Amino acid sequence: MRTSWFTLIIFLSGFSSANAQGGSLLDLLGETEGTQTVRNAFKGTRVINGHSIEMLREGVLDFRILHRFGPLSLGAYQLFGLDQASMRIGFDYGISDNLSLGFGRSTSKKELDAFAKYQIKAQATGEKAFPVSLVWVSGITRNGLEEPFTGITSPTAAQRLGFYHELLIGRKFSEAFSLQLAPIFVHRNVVEDALTPNDLYALSIGGRLKLNKRMAFTWDYAYAFNREPNDPSLNPLSIGLDIETGGHVFQLHFSNATGMNERAYLTDNNGNWGNGDIRFGFNLSRVFQVKKTE
Repeated sequence: MRTSWFTLIIFLSGFSSANAQGGSLLDLLGETEGTQTVRNAFKGTRVINGHSIEMLREGVLDFRILHRFGPLSLGAYQLFGLDQASMRIGFDYGISDNLSLGFGRSTSKKELDAFAKYQIKAQATGEKAFPVSLVWVSGITRNGLEEPFTGITSPTAAQRLGFYHELLIGRKFSEAFSLQLAPIFVHRNVVEDALTPNDLYALSIGGRLKLNKRMAFTWDYAYAFNREPNDPSLNPLSIGLDIETGGHVFQLHFSNATGMNERAYLTDNNGNWGNGDIRFGFNLSRVFQVKKTE
């Protein structure tokens, strides 16, 4: 499985290099006067839970607050989950137009996470048309609980870590509709028992349907291929409504997942939609141009 993934990466990298020819500055940037990069497939750098194919521009800082309440199934006494909350605060920064770095901290498991995101190739039309956008994301997570694992009283720094890698393959089909797929690999240095795999392989799908100039319907779902048969974790499914208000993108959503990074929403115990174990939440993104570019 890993060999096939690396073969795919090498192939895509080579294909990208083969398409960047010529001696002009526009050619070096991967564009010509007759080539137009397709942008705004999604309104932000996340679909709901997962990364989207969108990139931050160089010098842009994205301050993100992700908030998720308790399950609706808790009933009226817990105000249908509103009395409980889990959140992640993060900062993403565009090093260049095709490279971003980010980090965040979640209340769930007091988890720290960081990632690097690189655009291999952008969807384009015109002289050097390319049908999809290809984006690579690699991340690391650290469990911050005092006693995170059963039977391990003093976990080492390495035991607390998890890693994930994914290749986003997406296309803006029209001004109204965008879709992306992402094979994902998650590794955890420590798992709960011998039957739980350290390595998890999954495929996510996410989409956006524009409703008007300011609003869009979004969804994402991830299917894990190799869960242990008795693993109670369920695949994460989220649906949302994006609302653009100037420099803000405000998203309302419902999800069966509590975790807000790839390690968390794929390997933690998610709720059952059929039983009402659905969490209402919101994502808030505010961008700042902190570095002037020419």
